[in-house]
Amino acid sequence: MAVEHILQGFANVMDPVVLTLMIAGIFLGLLMGSIPGMTATMTIAVLLSFTFTMEPATGMMLLLGIYGGAVYAGSIPAILIRTPGTPSAAATIFDGYPLSQKGEAGRAIRMSTVASFIGGIISVLVLMFFSPVVADAALRFRSPEFFALAVFGLTIIASVSGDSLAKGMVSGLLGMLVATVGIDPVTGYQRFTFGTPELLTGVEFIAVMIGLFGIAEGLRTYSLGISDEQNRVDQEITGILPSFADVKSIAPISIGSGILGSLVGAVPGAGGDIASFITYNEATRWLKNTTPSFGDGNIRGVAAAESGNNASTGGALIPTFTLGIPGDSVSAILIGALLVHDVNPGPALYQEETGLLYTIFVGFLLIYVFILIFGLLGANYWARLINIPQSLIWPVIFVLCVIGAIALRGNVFDAWIMLAAGGLGYVMRLRGYPLAPMVLGLILAPIAEENLRRSLVLSNGSLDIFYTSPIALVVLLLSVTALLVPAVRALRS
Repeated sequence: MAVEHILQGFANVMDPVVLTLMIAGIFLGLLMGSIPGMTATMTIAVLLSFTFTMEPATGMMLLLGIYGGAVYAGSIPAILIRTPGTPSAAATIFDGYPLSQKGEAGRAIRMSTVASFIGGIISVLVLMFFSPVVADAALRFRSPEFFALAVFGLTIIASVSGDSLAKGMVSGLLGMLVATVGIDPVTGYQRFTFGTPELLTGVEFIAVMIGLFGIAEGLRTYSLGISDEQNRVDQEITGILPSFADVKSIAPISIGSGILGSLVGAVPGAGGDIASFITYNEATRWLKNTTPSFGDGNIRGVAAAESGNNASTGGALIPTFTLGIPGDSVSAILIGALLVHDVNPGPALYQEETGLLYTIFVGFLLIYVFILIFGLLGANYWARLINIPQSLIWPVIFVLCVIGAIALRGNVFDAWIMLAAGGLGYVMRLRGYPLAPMVLGLILAPIAEENLRRSLVLSNGSLDIFYTSPIALVVLLLSVTALLVPAVRALRS
């Protein structure tokens, strides 16, 4: 790794505009992550279109600031009101809320901040040093290997399907079906366009994601009923700096969880919620006979969960940047942000956009430094964000969804697509169908189709090309395993 790339990335990040948008993104993330129900995925999806007129690096700094800020801030309501601000903070409740009940909420939040910083920094370092190696290996991939990887990515649906694999598969197939709309890239045949000129180029998938994560979530929230008084916090958070004894106590488990969380996050589809539960569970196995015990207000339980979920952020960007396969739902949206600027995630990204990549790496490191500073200095203020009435926020989000969809291509038709996706997503949420598989199907189906066809053209229609390639064969076997394991478990249960 060339030092000059890092120095150039640092110089790019120090641009006043980039720095300002990065900090603005962190504050937005802190705001939305502190309010239960306002996830990082939804916030980034809604605000994505506002980055289209920016330089790619500038827009990515805003979005990554939101990403890091929201994942960190999700721990604050988890500690104070036993409700995670984001799904990845669910494991923080186990020890964070008991500490709050003992009157130690400030201590828990400060340790959550330090652990988030440690986990985030480790994950970005893993991303910075490990992803170029993966990308270098992936440069030798051809169409069969990319087809196999796309299929493997689609099998991620099994891990993000929640309680029902069947519903996850239906959601994924819906996404793949939507991805087929438009002109066939090989034959020129019109597929599911119904004579509508706006559909000839396909459905704008960012509009679909805005609808799925913005409109659908808002409709669901309103249908459940909004109570502005339900989540009020009156506990005063005093003090700024954590004690040396607490930092010394959590440092080993935070470092271990940071490494493990980065590896878990690098598995496509795993995400921060799975990473935090795994790191918390491993902490309970590593540290036995602790006082207080895990689940009864152990500060190292908070650190393990928070270091793990923040470490997943950098880990999730490894398959996103190196292979073009999203690590989680947020990185799926980040792929859209790059594609808008004609930047294609994949191994060639490390050859063609080195400056952009190292600006992202250095910027993401700086984001976690700012999170440490802002998190410690403003803990009492971030806790008060929970009191902001949701009835004031959701109307603003609805308006931003419409503006964002129209801004994609300056086309009102995209707003109708967004609203239709929102309505579909709302019905799916009501019926218990997960939305993440639909996004995966929408992104990965075109990659699978294009590389399948190209492979068959190269092999004159023979399927030999897939099993004569060792890498493609191994990845396809892994895909079969990824599908069979959950099915076998479901049958046994």
